[in-house]
Amino acid sequence: MYANKVTRAGDGVNSYWPPHLTRTFRVAQNTLFQNLAHSANRYGDRTAIAYFGQEITYQQWMDLAQRFAGWLQHKAGVGRGDRVALYMQNCPQWLIAYAGTLRADAVVVPVSPMYGVDELRTVLRDAGATVLVSARDLAETALAAVAETDVKAIITTAYGDYLPAVAEFDLPDWIKSPNSELTGCTAWQEVMDAGLQARAPLASGEDLAILPYTSGSTGIPKGCMHSHNTFMHTAQGGGYWYGLTSATVCLGVAPMSHGSGLSHSVNVPLMAGATIVVQPRWDRSLAAQLIARYQVRHAAIAPTALVDLLANDEHVRHDLSSLSCVLFGGASMPQGLADKIHQSLGIHFIEGYGLTETAAAAIVNPLSRPKRQCLGVPFFNTSVVIADPENGNLKGVEEMGEILIHGPQVFKGYWARDDETKSSFVDIDGAKYFRTGDIGYRDTEGYHFMADRIKRMINASGFKIWPSEVENKLYEHPAIAEACVIGKKDAYRGETAKALVVLRPGAQASEADIIAWSKERMAAYKYPRSVEFVRELPKAYNGKIQWRELQAQEDARAE
Repeated sequence: MYANKVTRAGDGVNSYWPPHLTRTFRVAQNTLFQNLAHSANRYGDRTAIAYFGQEITYQQWMDLAQRFAGWLQHKAGVGRGDRVALYMQNCPQWLIAYAGTLRADAVVVPVSPMYGVDELRTVLRDAGATVLVSARDLAETALAAVAETDVKAIITTAYGDYLPAVAEFDLPDWIKSPNSELTGCTAWQEVMDAGLQARAPLASGEDLAILPYTSGSTGIPKGCMHSHNTFMHTAQGGGYWYGLTSATVCLGVAPMSHGSGLSHSVNVPLMAGATIVVQPRWDRSLAAQLIARYQVRHAAIAPTALVDLLANDEHVRHDLSSLSCVLFGGASMPQGLADKIHQSLGIHFIEGYGLTETAAAAIVNPLSRPKRQCLGVPFFNTSVVIADPENGNLKGVEEMGEILIHGPQVFKGYWARDDETKSSFVDIDGAKYFRTGDIGYRDTEGYHFMADRIKRMINASGFKIWPSEVENKLYEHPAIAEACVIGKKDAYRGETAKALVVLRPGAQASEADIIAWSKERMAAYKYPRSVEFVRELPKAYNGKIQWRELQAQEDARAE
């Protein structure tokens, strides 16, 4: 069934693989905690974590992580392979607990701080987590969620715990609030004050290290089993690709509970010995202040957040000239917004592609020659196939099909879901390829492009409409700030495209205006037949627009 049409790192008629980089590298056989130990040994007195004026060195980070690991082992009975869940926004404690969990030979379960009781309980129960580290403002949710789970200990901490004594930034109250005692929980400071030392490490690179969960947008969230080695590939390769060194300053605003944040707010800068400027969650004013104050060079920022930044004057009021690399994976960058970023900040937005199952990086754009609305080229040591999702036949150049990925960053399988794991992989030339469920193609130069999710396709009288393609065109309209395209029932065509639109501040446009504009620029079957104006679009914690929620609302209205 399968022909030999595999695209590997650097393939293409005119490959634009960065000339200073090899196409493969040997992944270091370290555990993720050993990355911290090595950085502490080499850069011990350098700032590892900067938090609104408070600074933590690499040596201090390692010492705090050792204390956390000791408490887990001696007080909570955590052993090799046990699961510890982290339920909070970005903060120094997240980084300390992350490293400490790995030092204890345990497994980190990153949980979105946007989860409510039922969602949190689902993950805790499925993962079998025995310890939960929660932000104080989420502690009541945590206490309610641990019922009928294996959680034996809850550690609470507040975002204000690591702020400097003298305020340097005007922060919202939810960040400044100190920790407070809560019955049934252990305060963070008590864990640190215990001063317990961890036992000798046992974990190897093949041990399970991180168990992130899929968003659950296609059903119940699934745990993705990642070893130290899978994330090690991303950490090491990311440093090479983006040129990070110990002198680099990174903005840690991408959620650490999400794939992009785990890479660019945590593992990539950690391995390089770089500085992580921690921002709990997106706030355009604070982001601009932090970039200017710390001279941030590298940042993973979702396109929707950049829309927010550029729609106001924060990028004018603060000096953001230190930024040389802004990137994100998983959310397409519209051409109009990419142009505005270049005009306003003087940089090219670097798009990439990855999933929870691939430890983020799988396909990335070269910094020296990125393409717009493009996933990029296969990452180091990575092979990519485009295949027919129905019969498995491999596609050629410019032919649409499902994106399949093989590489050292691909997960080991879904936690406690053997059948789903088996159905998610196919064998090609003796190698296991992960079926992403995304539709795309590659061009003659080896760059890859995504059309849409398989399940998102709109079928209009037999014509296939990919919503993201329509959205990218809508972003070129001068009045449109954000857009989401969904399917709408149509008596004649079966389905047709509907656009939900957020207008730019001060802009005006009618439904008829946008439909007429679209009709001039898109195929007859493709342009939106209806437009609904909304104040905002629902978004997930990673900045992605929640199109499924909007589609469900539309379907309910049609019943």
